[in-house]
Amino acid sequence: MNSTYDSQIPKALKIWFIIHFIVDISFALPLFFAPAWFMHILGWKTIDPITARMVAAALFGIGGESLFNIKLGKDAFITMLNLKIIWSSAAIIGFIIALFTGAFGYPAAGIGLLVVFAVFSGVWIYWRLTLQTK
Repeated sequence: MNSTYDSQIPKALKIWFIIHFIVDISFALPLFFAPAWFMHILGWKTIDPITARMVAAALFGIGGESLFNIKLGKDAFITMLNLKIIWSSAAIIGFIIALFTGAFGYPAAGIGLLVVFAVFSGVWIYWRLTLQTK
């Protein structure tokens, strides 16, 4: 069944998927095309453009799926939510380790990125639990 008409997929969840696409693409584009410049702005001490572009590729993929799967059904949303929960949880752990080891030249930038991932993680966990009960 097309989720456009599927009452199991709340409109608010679809809006969060669109927001996620916008945020992911907003970070992926500069990470992919100008990794040194962008990471310097974010306060990275060590910049590896290859790794930055691999992260950008993940952001393009996850963000793109957020947009492209918006008309699919409940199973597709659950699968994407599982992926988003794993991705955001691993990123949160990575940012915490980076903050404690002094990897950020500007800890405020690291804390800001940590907060972004934590907010999205909370949203994805909430919606995953919500869809599970429907």
